[in-house]
Amino acid sequence: MTPAQAMLREATGLNLSRSVVERAVKSRMERTAATDHDAYLQHMTPEELTALVELVVVPESWFYRDAQAFNAMTEFVRARLAANSDRLVRILSIPCAGGEEPYTIAMALSDAGIPPHNFMIDAYDISPACVERARSGIYGRNAFRAQDLSFRDAHFTSAGDGDYRINDAIRKQVRFKQGNLLEFDLSARSGYYDVIFCRNLLIYFDKPTTKAAIAKLDALLMDDGQLFAGYAEVPSFCRHGFSPLSYNQAFGLQKEAAAPARKPLHAPRVTAKPAPPRAARSIASPPSLPPAIAPAPVSASRSRAAAPVTAGRTAGAPASIPAADLLAEARRLADLGDVKAAENACRDHLAQHPEAAEAYFILGLLNELTNKPQMAADYWKRCIYLQPDHYQALCHLALLAEANNDAAGAAALKARAARIYQRQQASEDAKP
Repeated sequence: MTPAQAMLREATGLNLSRSVVERAVKSRMERTAATDHDAYLQHMTPEELTALVELVVVPESWFYRDAQAFNAMTEFVRARLAANSDRLVRILSIPCAGGEEPYTIAMALSDAGIPPHNFMIDAYDISPACVERARSGIYGRNAFRAQDLSFRDAHFTSAGDGDYRINDAIRKQVRFKQGNLLEFDLSARSGYYDVIFCRNLLIYFDKPTTKAAIAKLDALLMDDGQLFAGYAEVPSFCRHGFSPLSYNQAFGLQKEAAAPARKPLHAPRVTAKPAPPRAARSIASPPSLPPAIAPAPVSASRSRAAAPVTAGRTAGAPASIPAADLLAEARRLADLGDVKAAENACRDHLAQHPEAAEAYFILGLLNELTNKPQMAADYWKRCIYLQPDHYQALCHLALLAEANNDAAGAAALKARAARIYQRQQASEDAKP
């Protein structure tokens, strides 16, 4: 890990690739007219560190993204208030990006007839620029991707040039602050929130940081509260004291103590980590995913269709090296930044096992690390051809589809991943 990577990881908790960090450092050095790389890092000010962080944290969101979560949340809030109509329901959105998620929460509750005095939303993001944008409440066309835009007519006014400003009635329900979840002071907020939205944050973290983040969220959430995560993150929460809700495609969770008695999921065997297309992440220490289901038998024609690339060391791969060791070595080399050697280890594995879906999955991650999303997608498609229930590959393909503004494709992949996870969970529950 380079000094710049270590500095940004300490500041944000994010596992950032060397290429992402160096591009950001180069950009800031050009902006500040700095000429010496080491001197730039040694004389880093808090203000300059904030500007550097802005370049590596590139959030993307839109109103009513994964709308089922807001439907489930609304039902939960209604049930809360049915039991106590004077209650103030406290909701946390972290990270809040440019405010699209917390404002959607406010709109959903308002449209459901929940009185304004019965709910308050706290919204945090590590990026000061995102917080300022959220406070401004002005959004362009890209924030309105839902098929039904009636909410825009109800809660926004035109701001000119194709932009829209959110109405004050919704704005006043949300309190925006700059903050880092990992640095939250829990002394006054233990069990403070009824509902927490923390979606697509853990995919940025390595395994220890994921555990620390979930511990913070667990402490912030009431024992009978609900938490909504990104679809690729649900299994990580299940490994750390949460159980999934039955609401389809909401990706909601509750603490195990509040859930009906059930057998917990086994620890997963897969260790490769999902990473959003916009920033490469570590491979060796991921948030955990559901137990891998063995690949279906592969026919001879299928094996030929998925034949591996035969470059580098592949042709001379020693048959005596255990396959699992080659994959572990590939992940280790990738984390050290030696992408070429990691690719060679995967190809050595494929020389012994041409039908190995996991090797194609790792090759996809390696190509994403080197900013080749199309090649990454091709490898992940091979992966799910060989192993149709490969949850992680489906999550990655869904993230790429979102990045390419393919809402229908992303939705289909998410739904498929959700069905796979539900089947795995049902299989675990059925075991004696």
